[in-house]
Amino acid sequence: MNAPSRLLTGEAPLGDTLTGVLAGIARHAYPKAPMEVLTEATVTVEAGITGDFRGAVKPGGKGRRQVTLMERGDWDAAMRELGHSLPWQERRVNLLVDHLDLPQVPGALIRVGADVVLEVTVECDPCHRMDRIIPGLFAALMPDWRAGACTRVKQGGRIAVGDLIRIEIP
Repeated sequence: MNAPSRLLTGEAPLGDTLTGVLAGIARHAYPKAPMEVLTEATVTVEAGITGDFRGAVKPGGKGRRQVTLMERGDWDAAMRELGHSLPWQERRVNLLVDHLDLPQVPGALIRVGADVVLEVTVECDPCHRMDRIIPGLFAALMPDWRAGACTRVKQGGRIAVGDLIRIEIP
């Protein structure tokens, strides 16, 4: 079917795998910098989350890692497996989502709040630094895109913790 993309709003209850909630926002100003947890942020096509060093599209680059997302349930599962309890931002992703099964298909679109649209590009593989935080964390984040998804910004705007997140179906 060649129908235009339609946004699913109000057609299904929260937590149905098509809608969720933005539970956290974080950024880091330079590589290995501490994560700064925010309650709101500006997202742009040129820079991802304003103030996050990974968001800027480099000359000739594709912007495949502008904004990273992870499911709260996946982080919680990894923590349970390892017998630890660390804040989600230790994973070093930008957005924590709740009540949503992130799409694991490059090209899928995710709307955050009223304006921001993100396109899934690749799985967000965990880095080996995770094992410095908790031994075994790297392996605990490996199955089934548990470490999250990388996205590029298709449309910018403002986001805030508590915003609705919706998967757009083409």
